[in-house]
Amino acid sequence: DNRSWNCGTEGPTSDPQIESLRNRQVKNFLTVTLLSLGMPMILMGDEVRRTQGGNNNAYCHDDEANWFDWTLVQKHADVHRFVTLLLERRLLRDQTAERRRVSLTEMLHQAKTAWHGVKHLQPDWSPQSHALAFGAEMRREGLELHIMLNAYWEPLDFELPPVGGGDRWRRWIDTTLESPNDIVPWKTSAVVADGRRYHVGPRSVVVLWRQLG
Repeated sequence: DNRSWNCGTEGPTSDPQIESLRNRQVKNFLTVTLLSLGMPMILMGDEVRRTQGGNNNAYCHDDEANWFDWTLVQKHADVHRFVTLLLERRLLRDQTAERRRVSLTEMLHQAKTAWHGVKHLQPDWSPQSHALAFGAEMRREGLELHIMLNAYWEPLDFELPPVGGGDRWRRWIDTTLESPNDIVPWKTSAVVADGRRYHVGPRSVVVLWRQLG
């Protein structure tokens, strides 16, 4: 089943607003995919917005639909950089559970996680909801992660979990920001000025982290 949205026009466009939105949506989906548990399923060229002209079943085509257009690497260098930094951090994650072949069910059962909406600990699961936040403690790494997803077409203010001991919240990813601020090298993440809430732009993903005390 194909569920897609062209962001306002079909096919390639020179409209800067549509291009900006498409770029942001690509980064949103790559963030969620590459920060998820399990093996991420991505296709050659996803890191440079290769689309196959919208054909999701082009395996039998020996033409432009399947070939890799190397000019995309320069054209979408910001997306390529974004994916590179996502993968760099993914490679640093604790892999103990994978080495022990712990099941996903057991891993989730043992995890310390929390769901939120724009309000702390108040997720909105209704069909009309456009916002969700997720928090998780990575105890072996001594980290807490907080991910905010705003699928609404207007910006939203998300309450942040209160910080007890340890570090303050640091911004790693904000897909509304232009490159190179959309994602930064992990260790250079800047402290968030307001530790109580974060202004999340329309149709964007924000990832914060902090060192546990």
